[in-house]
Amino acid sequence: MSKEAQQRMEKIVSLCKRRGFIFQSSEIYGGLNGFWDYGPMGAELKRNLRDTWWQTMTRDRDDVVGLDASIIMHPTVWTASGHVDTFSDPMSTCKHCKKLVRSDQWWAMMAEQKWTQSVAELVESGTNRFQPADLLKWGKGKGKQLAPNLALVRNPDVTISWLAEEIEKGRGPADATELYKFLATEQMAITGLVTPCPHCGGELTAPRPFNLMFRSHYGPVESEDNICYLRPETAQAIFVQFKNVLDSSRVKVPFGIAQIGKAFRNEITPRNYTFRSREFEQMELEFFIRPDDAVRLIHGHVEKWRDGADLSAPSPTWGWEMWHRYWVDQRTKYYDSVGLGTDVLDYHWQKPEELAHYARATVDILFKFPFGTEELEGIAARGDFDLSQHQKFSGKQLEVFDEELKAATDKLSDEQKKEFIDELFEGRKCADTTREEISVYADKLFKGFYLPHVIEPSAGLDRMALAVLAAAFDEETVTDEKGKAETRTVLRLHPRIAPVKCAIFPLLKNRPELVAKAREVEASLRRHMNVFYDEAGAIGRRYRRQDEIGTPFCVTVDFDTIGENGPEKLDTVTLRHRDSMQQERIPIAELRARLEAAIL
Repeated sequence: MSKEAQQRMEKIVSLCKRRGFIFQSSEIYGGLNGFWDYGPMGAELKRNLRDTWWQTMTRDRDDVVGLDASIIMHPTVWTASGHVDTFSDPMSTCKHCKKLVRSDQWWAMMAEQKWTQSVAELVESGTNRFQPADLLKWGKGKGKQLAPNLALVRNPDVTISWLAEEIEKGRGPADATELYKFLATEQMAITGLVTPCPHCGGELTAPRPFNLMFRSHYGPVESEDNICYLRPETAQAIFVQFKNVLDSSRVKVPFGIAQIGKAFRNEITPRNYTFRSREFEQMELEFFIRPDDAVRLIHGHVEKWRDGADLSAPSPTWGWEMWHRYWVDQRTKYYDSVGLGTDVLDYHWQKPEELAHYARATVDILFKFPFGTEELEGIAARGDFDLSQHQKFSGKQLEVFDEELKAATDKLSDEQKKEFIDELFEGRKCADTTREEISVYADKLFKGFYLPHVIEPSAGLDRMALAVLAAAFDEETVTDEKGKAETRTVLRLHPRIAPVKCAIFPLLKNRPELVAKAREVEASLRRHMNVFYDEAGAIGRRYRRQDEIGTPFCVTVDFDTIGENGPEKLDTVTLRHRDSMQQERIPIAELRARLEAAIL
């Protein structure tokens, strides 16, 4: 992270605490790493994001229904999903300070440390060249405080002596990553290169798997028989309740089930403020679609993705590729609607070697945070992996009956069915699938049954809240009424998600008639939107306070409002716009309609 980006992030964090967006959990007891509380403004912001997501994903559509499942579920759910065996990250432990480090994030953590930044200042810009004498001086001086357990600090003369020999023989550090490993190594001939701890410079152990699920027990007695887990994601509950939702809601494929809820992951190294936390909130959709084979049997062909394809309205002939692209497009439009346009977003289409074993395709929607471009949401084509796993482990049939499919296959001759099976087998030889397995699968299709496939858009609400705060944060130099320049801090939040939609001010708090009228305006708006009444301080200071929490509009009740300067402006107010700071005079009778049109 550049110095400028670091300063920007520090200002955002400071504002979030000062204005009641985000607090460290249990702060008066020293805090709890990886856990955060949302203050009055943060709670409103999250609720607005939650509501806009829910409105967009469920209420604006007729093919998505909702679910609110429990946090703790039967432990076999997590065995079936693979979380018990495979939901882990590589972890190393510092042999000196005993802190844990997520091994695959080691270099990113190193880049954030003061001691590594201090060493980097000794390296010739744009190269990997340095003077051993400079490093020796650093190890005997500044390094003692910054990285006390680094080999260069603990035994600087020995470390520098062999390092100088390696450089003389042309075997010096190949890159920046290797440089820090050289500095962490005291006896290279004995230990080989050592990976340093980002925190203190000490030696890290070899990586080992660390399961990220929080483990607990249900019932009054703790035993191996009543182990349970805090859910690491909300998606599995949707798969587990799939059949109940299908049977009770009169929906049919294609359709989706949406859920918003808390999830928990015992992150090894929570970092980057609220971005990587141990308790967070997810907003997930599982959208169930027909397998491509069923689409082909019904319609005779499957529409696959091609550049320029129309994604505006789903088609019955769409295959999984089109559905996947459709949801990427839909989610992009949502982000734009809350103020995150293409200028702050990026996309990572995972390569085959990056995909989960069950995924056909995954795209990560990324946001350009001050600390780097990181994932906001993943949209995965998951096939039928999840439903097939839960069907296998539970012994319950989760297949659906499709009347259109049955009607289409009833028209096929035995020869056509055989040709269909031959085509499936030929196309899946490389998947180690036997002809018998293909025949069983095809026979179910011929009877109208299949396990739906899934497209999964999975977003993090906390990450989204941090993203909109980072995108909205701005500082500009303005001139006050006395001609003095000052820095205005403003959150340019989209009005839809701003915690407070409108602030109402009486010009003076010691004039009862102004206060009464301002309270009257406040009461007329409060039932329809979140408003804030403020009468303390100069009007300019009140504007600045609202700018800092992102309030898009401020209304001032002045002497014109109560008719003291003539009847022509009676019952009008000043409406001030946050972004432009422009003011206009409008009748109180038109105020609500003007505001509602702007915040929807």
